[in-house]
Amino acid sequence: MRRAVLATSGISALVVALLTLKPHQVPTLAGVAPRSPTSSVSPQTSAGASTGTGTGTFTGDPIDTQYGTVQVAATLAKGKITSVKVLQAPDQNGRDQQIASYALPRLTQEAIGAQSAHIDAVSGASYTSQGYIQSLQSALDQAHA
Repeated sequence: MRRAVLATSGISALVVALLTLKPHQVPTLAGVAPRSPTSSVSPQTSAGASTGTGTGTFTGDPIDTQYGTVQVAATLAKGKITSVKVLQAPDQNGRDQQIASYALPRLTQEAIGAQSAHIDAVSGASYTSQGYIQSLQSALDQAHA
C-alpha cells in the first residue's frame, strides 16, 4: 500500500511539473502572413541609422493579423534593444484598443528584457502578440544585416 501511495504521489508531482513548463516558441497563426510594405513608413532604417551596425532605429515589416496590422520600430544601441515603438496596432473598436493598451506595453517590456523577439505572447492577445513578435523580428533582422 505504501508503494502505491509513493508511486501516485511521484507521478502527480511529475505531471504538475510538466504542466507548469512554458513553451519556448510561440505557435504561428494559421492564415496570417506578413504583407508587403505599403504604408507611408519605410521598412528600412530611419534617417541617420546605419545598416548592419546594430545601432539606430529599424522599422519592422507591417504584419497583418485577423484584427488589424501590427508594426513596430526597434531602437538599438550597439546591438542592444533600448526601446520599441509601436507604429501600428489593431484599433478598430474599443475591444481592440483595450487589448492593445495592456498587451503592447507588456510585449515591449519583455522584448527589452529578453533583448530579442523570442518572447511569450500575452494571454488574450495572441494575434496582436504574434504580429508584434514577427514585426520586431524583421526589425532586428535589418539591424543585424
